[in-house]
Parts: sequence; C-alpha cells; structure tokens
Amino acid sequence: MQGNRQPRVRSGNQPHPAPAMKPAGRGAWAHSRAALDRLEKLLRCSRCNIFGLRPVDYADSENMKSLLLLPEKKESSSTSHCSVVNTGQRRDGPLVLIGSGLSSEQQKMLSELATILKAKKCAEFDGTVTHVIVPGDTVQSTLKCMLGILSGCWILKFEWVKACLQSKECEQEEKYEIPEGPQKSRLNREQLLPKLFDGCYFYLGGTFKHHPKDNLIKLVAAGGGQILIRKPKPDSDVTQSINTVAYHAKPDSDQRFCTQYIIYEDLSNHRPERVRQGKVWMAPSSWFIDCVMSFELLPLDN
Repeated sequence: MQGNRQPRVRSGNQPHPAPAMKPAGRGAWAHSRAALDRLEKLLRCSRCNIFGLRPVDYADSENMKSLLLLPEKKESSSTSHCSVVNTGQRRDGPLVLIGSGLSSEQQKMLSELATILKAKKCAEFDGTVTHVIVPGDTVQSTLKCMLGILSGCWILKFEWVKACLQSKECEQEEKYEIPEGPQKSRLNREQLLPKLFDGCYFYLGGTFKHHPKDNLIKLVAAGGGQILIRKPKPDSDVTQSINTVAYHAKPDSDQRFCTQYIIYEDLSNHRPERVRQGKVWMAPSSWFIDCVMSFELLPLDN
C-alpha cells in the first residue's frame, strides 16, 4: 500500500466508517467545500438576505457576476397570456377561446378578439380551452359549456368579449364570470381539488335522446368519473367492498358513500324500478345534468 490509503471493503455486512473531515486547505476537498458554501448562500438569498447582500455579492468571478446581473427575460408576445389575480395567486397561460350558443355575429366578434389578443379560437372543445363564452347571463346545458364547467374553465358572458374589443386587451374575467357552478368549478381547479365525479362510477342504462349517450360519456370522463360496462348489483360483495368515497358529496350525507350510479333517461316513457341500496343508487339523467351545471353532487330523493 502506498501512503496511508486503507483497503476498500467490497463485500460483507461490515459498516463503512465515514471519512474523517480534514481542515480546509489547498486540496480538492477544500475547493468543493468552499463551492458548496457559496451555493448555499446563493440559495438562501433570492434578492437580499438579512445582511442586505445579494447573490451577486457572493460571486467570486467576473463571469458569475455578469450572469447574475443579466436582466430577467420577458415572455414572448407571440401568444396572448391573460393574467388574472385569483385566490391570492396569479395565473398565466395561453388564451384558448370557444363560443357556446353564440350567434353568427357574436362568433365573428369572438374571432376578431382572438386575432387582437393573438389567442386561439376552437370550434370543438378540447383540453386546451381556457375560456367558454356564452351569449347571456346564465349557464347553458350545451356540451361545450358543460365540458367547460367540468374542466374548470372560465365561463364568461359575451360582455367580456365586447369589453376586450373596446380596450384592445384582455380584461379581467371575474366581473363577467357566470356565478355559482362555473365559478365553483374554476376555483376547485385552481385549488387543485378533485374533479366533480372523482370516486364515482356510472352505468348508462337504456337509450338517451335529450343528451346522447356519447355526450354523457364525455361528461363523465371530464368530471373524473368512470363508466361501468355492466350494471352494478347492489348485493354484490365486489360492489359493497369498494371503499372509495364521493369527494363532492356533503360530508354528513349517506350519498358520500354512494360510488355507483345507474343513470336512466327520465324523459322516456319507461321508468326502471328505483334502486337505492348500499353503494348503488339509481338516478335520472336530469339529475346528472343538474349536478354538472351546479358543480355539486345534489341529493337524490328517497
């Protein structure tokens, strides 16, 4: 062996002693220790520390000083970003617009606004949509609007479009937001809470005319729920063993433990036998739509 080097243990359960810490000197260890000290100081002070020193004051080279003194980069204006203060936080993101139930003239004005704001205007709803524009002051039961609610989008009156066209910039949305369900959903998304149908399973029984089954399936998926292929049996051990709970049901209601719903078309002449046993409940499609519009798991009649 050369010098004081110790043989390395390659196997066995013998614990490895920690290397002795040597005083700072001119070696590699001292150099790396000093670098770590400087890095720790830089991490601890974002602008100024308690001594009034900035990160640049700890830099020991001209290159590092020049990098720390560079001005902050500004975001590109190629895509519009609409920044709005909500719940104490600031949200920035690309603007993606879609109209629901708008007239041809209103659609034309929305396209004009998209050009001014350098935003994207969609014909069909997808996961990138941020703003759904409706013609009046109330929420609509259109597929686009309901998907927007379940996705936590801004659901805005058309007056917002007019205001933006007049000012030539993105106006704050709160003043033009449809209240109640849409607002609850948006805040729910910003707070990173579970979606409306989180923990819920749905079986769509029979035919659906007012709201086609394909649309209902899209709404279930957008709300974080799951579709059941087979009709759930209330007395099944598998059904009753599911231990998930419905997050958006009232905590003091037995509906909180109902996780499987049999949905039927309540506008048809055929009314199936009512089921409300354990974790399986039967509910009309109108109840499902009302839940979406209000962003709440509404109570079911006994």
